[in-house]
Amino acid sequence: MDRKIKCVLVDDEPIALALLEKYVSQTHFLELVGKFSNAKTALEFVENNEVEVVFTDIQMPDLSGMEFSKMIPKNIKLVFTTAFDEYAVEGFRVDAMDYLLKPFDLIEFQKAAFKVKEWIELVQSKNSPTGEEENAKKFLFVKSEYKQIKIDLDKIDFIEGLKDYAKIWITDQPKPILTLMSLKKLEEELPVNQFMRIHRSFIISLDKIEKIERNQVVIRDKFVPISDQHKEVFQEYVKRNSV
Repeated sequence: MDRKIKCVLVDDEPIALALLEKYVSQTHFLELVGKFSNAKTALEFVENNEVEVVFTDIQMPDLSGMEFSKMIPKNIKLVFTTAFDEYAVEGFRVDAMDYLLKPFDLIEFQKAAFKVKEWIELVQSKNSPTGEEENAKKFLFVKSEYKQIKIDLDKIDFIEGLKDYAKIWITDQPKPILTLMSLKKLEEELPVNQFMRIHRSFIISLDKIEKIERNQVVIRDKFVPISDQHKEVFQEYVKRNSV
């Protein structure tokens, strides 16, 4: 995703609102389009402007964050920010993407924001028609041991990241292909309808999943972990393809 995600901040505490704004400025894929000290004004804004995610406090005067969450357009994702953990269950009942318990730091904020980013990318890939270029991409050339090796995409089981290297596990090959390429670079080259990142260190071929056990995917008798950061997007994929 090259474009930025349009976000709105809602918190009746000026210090908390300023901190949220600072965190947004430090998150490269977010664009702040509005900040509000009360939910009523925020509600009017999101109903009349393009907004993709709202970071909102829960306990606020006039209109609570929970009430606000039930009134905004359904396509807008929510991340709750609050000092009270008793709202966690109710927060997820209204389909919140995440629940940040104050005080939270930049890393926790960005982890929640990344969940939203992955969700939006997943929805876009599902709804957008597959382009001719992506249809045409059936293979990749990767550098390995001073050679350019052609790899058919439908033969990739999964890819494991090791700092600046990646191990590409190929069907019917006992050993992986080792290439000097980051996992992020490989992820950018792979079709989103065929591959998914389910862990900081792993990308899997969705067609090669044999079964799912607890927080692991089994491919060719190998167990690939699913991280908390990527779990929600993966579970949505599984849900869409379950009976």
